Amino acid sequence: MGEQAQSDGELMLGGLLAANHLTTMEDMPGVVAEYAALAGFSKVRIYVTDLQRLILTPLPGQYDESGRPLEPLRIDATLAGRAYSTVEMVRAPDSVGDRVWVPLLDGTERVGVLGLTMSEPGEVAEWRVKQMASLVTMLLVEKRLNSDSFARLVRARPMALSAEVLMNLLPPGTFATEDVVVSAALEPAYEVGGDSYDYAIDGDVLHVSIFDAMGHDAAAGVTATIAMGACRNHRIEQDDLPMTAEAIDAAIREQFTGRFSTGILSDLNLRTGWLSWVNRGHHPPLVLRDGRLAAVLESEPDPPMGFGLTPSTGLVRYQLQPGDRLVFYTDGIIEAKSPDGELFGLERFIDFIIRHEADGLTAPETLRRLIQAVLRHQRDRLQDDATVLIVEWHGQRHEQLLL
Repeated sequence: MGEQAQSDGELMLGGLLAANHLTTMEDMPGVVAEYAALAGFSKVRIYVTDLQRLILTPLPGQYDESGRPLEPLRIDATLAGRAYSTVEMVRAPDSVGDRVWVPLLDGTERVGVLGLTMSEPGEVAEWRVKQMASLVTMLLVEKRLNSDSFARLVRARPMALSAEVLMNLLPPGTFATEDVVVSAALEPAYEVGGDSYDYAIDGDVLHVSIFDAMGHDAAAGVTATIAMGACRNHRIEQDDLPMTAEAIDAAIREQFTGRFSTGILSDLNLRTGWLSWVNRGHHPPLVLRDGRLAAVLESEPDPPMGFGLTPSTGLVRYQLQPGDRLVFYTDGIIEAKSPDGELFGLERFIDFIIRHEADGLTAPETLRRLIQAVLRHQRDRLQDDATVLIVEWHGQRHEQLLL
């Protein structure tokens, strides 16, 4: 990389980083375009994905060449959407160079896409684009936390109160380290009832939980919130899984009479691949391996949480193999009904994930398409909350350390 090219890149990235301190979300497109010009980039466009991951919405204050405000782009029918779906740079000829689209990634979370035109395409220019995309993502993620305009931007319609409460408590839909990838999807995004999920890393252990509370109203959302909050509280106190499940049971009973939640609480040892879990009346997890269903992790399910009934099975264990995909889900997936009464079903659910894995899609993209398939099956009239969480255990780094 030449000295001048490096200097231009440093001016662009360093200047943008310095200007960020007093920049609002609304100012970002103009500021990014200003510093991108220092590196020879033009026609800069920043889009973010909506909550349902169907469209890419432009940040405010951006206009096309004729001066009209930019329109949203569908993910499934555009070059920008292809960059988002494949998590790769997409190129197309432009009148003054190459038009490129790159995903905006916060770790492995897909925030949106960045589009611009390179007047002098090449390896150096592409390197700058990727570095700029990383910086723009960092700035977006920082500013969206306290920006109502961003929250409004990514919503296609008003959000119910239960969803407003729960969505702000859920962890990001995607997380990854060298050892593991976690991907989750939940619908309906704007009217969440009783579904929720949670995960966290603690040293060599990944904690994963999924809940399905009774009902589809605000009380169901509160029940799910209590379950998730009690789980986090006792997990941080380092209580074991059976004790944590009992604490959730007590917390729900303390607030409600007759309310309950099914759920699975699990720990995955990232060093060894041993999975431990308790099942409180929930559908058993699935293990996918080498393009097939390797195991249904069935056990005698203990009672749902909230009834005060004594569990009998307790902790269960299973040895994962490197590359395994562990799948948690709620009944809104497999029990989704078409207008003529046909269930989406467990077999179709498993086949969908396996086929898209074989096509080389990432877990987040597979789940995005799965949720769309479930919605289409019901003609976009979801009868129940539908949640899926996939854990991919790689196991490679620790294998190398042992050699």
